[in-house]
Amino acid sequence: MYRNDLITVTSSAQTGDLNAVISSVNDSEDVQKYRHWSNKEFVMEQSGRSEHKVVCFIKAPATALENLTCTIVNDTSSLVVDDFEELISNVVSVECSDYDKTIPFPINIAIPFTSRFRGNYREIKVKVTDMNFQSNYLTPISLEGYHGNHKETFAEVKVYQLGVFSVLSCLKKETFTVPTAGLSQNLSMDSRISFYYPSETFTSPATMMLKIHPIEPSLISTLKARHDMYLSVVSTSALVYVHHPSAQPFNNSVTITLPCPPNPEKKRQEEETEQVRAITATVKKVAAAYHPRAMTASLRKNGESFSDTFKLLGHRNKDEWMVFDDIVIQNAQNGLVSFDLNEHLESFVVIRLSFLLENTYLLLFAQALEEAVCSTMSNVILYRKRENPYKIIVLLTASKELTWEIQNLHEEGYFGPPEPTQQFPLREGEQIHFQFRGNIFASENGKDFGRAYRLIFHSQRKPRLELHIKELDEFGNHSSPHYKGTAVFYKITRGMITKEWKQPLPHSNYQHQSPLCKLPLTLPKREKSINRPQSTKRIFCDSSEALWDNLLYWLAEELAEDNTSLNALRLPVRRSVLQLVRLKCPDNLIHQNYELLCCWQKSLPRSADKQQLLSRYLQKSGRRDLSEELRFKWENKVFT
Repeated sequence: MYRNDLITVTSSAQTGDLNAVISSVNDSEDVQKYRHWSNKEFVMEQSGRSEHKVVCFIKAPATALENLTCTIVNDTSSLVVDDFEELISNVVSVECSDYDKTIPFPINIAIPFTSRFRGNYREIKVKVTDMNFQSNYLTPISLEGYHGNHKETFAEVKVYQLGVFSVLSCLKKETFTVPTAGLSQNLSMDSRISFYYPSETFTSPATMMLKIHPIEPSLISTLKARHDMYLSVVSTSALVYVHHPSAQPFNNSVTITLPCPPNPEKKRQEEETEQVRAITATVKKVAAAYHPRAMTASLRKNGESFSDTFKLLGHRNKDEWMVFDDIVIQNAQNGLVSFDLNEHLESFVVIRLSFLLENTYLLLFAQALEEAVCSTMSNVILYRKRENPYKIIVLLTASKELTWEIQNLHEEGYFGPPEPTQQFPLREGEQIHFQFRGNIFASENGKDFGRAYRLIFHSQRKPRLELHIKELDEFGNHSSPHYKGTAVFYKITRGMITKEWKQPLPHSNYQHQSPLCKLPLTLPKREKSINRPQSTKRIFCDSSEALWDNLLYWLAEELAEDNTSLNALRLPVRRSVLQLVRLKCPDNLIHQNYELLCCWQKSLPRSADKQQLLSRYLQKSGRRDLSEELRFKWENKVFT
């Protein structure tokens, strides 16, 4: 485009006057500026850290780079993901700061990402979402491990518009065209899956788009463990999603072949049968001579055959799940099944059963299976810093990585209690909002306390928050040595999230919603040193009272050194007084002894001989040495 403008300007300069020539030279300089491309690194300073975080690299004309701004908007990640998509990068917003400037598209944008697992059924895509939440998927032109001096994996794409960019791990889409002459297609992502279209299946060439979602055996085991009615389910094929844009009807039946793992019990029995046959062939005479009846019974038992049945379930035009009883499914070798389909289904799955199951239960299983493949069992961890219990971390993680995450937190110095929550299902992009109740509340910056917080779940990312907690009322929980509170968590689905690019912090009012889970939280009480004013200090009118007070504190220290308990003194005080003294000074034995002695002293009449009584109690408790020393100090007025 700019080259054509340059040719036009140059041509007009050859026939125009001097002003036109000067104008053409200036225009050519502008074009040269647009021709000069450079690569700019956009970084973001991380709070509390000296290093910078790379947002993206943009390769564009130098004049265009001056007007581009890049920001990380991870709070909006729930708005850019759908089912079967996994976010593996930051959500980056690229805008033009000067609306009067025109960006010379296309430009190249490289975004760093981290993908921990991918597999044959998934691929990396860059999703571009505009301000109206309309999205396009771009295939990266490169997935480089290095960009500049940074050792990270970058997804680089060529873009023709600005917006919100995110790198996703998506189900791989395979597209092929079925000609009128027919086609036999083995999928590249799994060659065991094949589609055979006979000749004249369609009256004109038809395009088919397929996505395959594999089903892990552990997922089926989990569903069977939760519901006994699914015990007959042995295995399932992968979930197959088919998009038929032309919507032409099938003139002939299409043969589909899928892997559906066999019954592991049957496989084990077959292996045992082969082993027994080998032993029988080797020592047939010996076995017949010594154990004829046992060998015959063993062969009969291991020779039993398991008769598995198959059912096809699918969607037709986004309707509810249906069971297609009229379709015959043939069992081939190596765990493959095949069947003929004479109509288009948007999605389908084959279920292998050890015995027949009612269609009602089959439909319930299909719904539970579809929900399970879209969800991930997750846990919330809330740990405290060992050397600073007022600093906590809240982490949202997949249940299968719980042990590994706890180990990493221990290495960072975070420990429980409380223990992690029970596991619960979460879909990609769903949010966990939480707030603190009771006598504990939290802050993210150490200043603004009392707000609610959120964590956005992404299976390949680790959402976490480091918070500072504090007691709400320093005089609360007076009967406990700790301040007590509760962290209450709520689940927010994607449908409950307002489609706004500026996502406000969650409100603290969740009265309309039931909590997902709760975690108890405690804070140790600090020992307070109270500086009383001069007017409130204890003033002794009699010097003997001051001497006696000092004497009691000395005796409390002596008893604490020998770890003498309150009950060992055998002072005539009530049990309630002992309990009150323990609550008042839970961790200081000297203060406990001193408070108990003071309470005993106050209960005596003024005419009582306190020194003689106390010496007698010390002798009864086996502390004759302290009794003699007490009498000596009292008579000689040792304390001043």
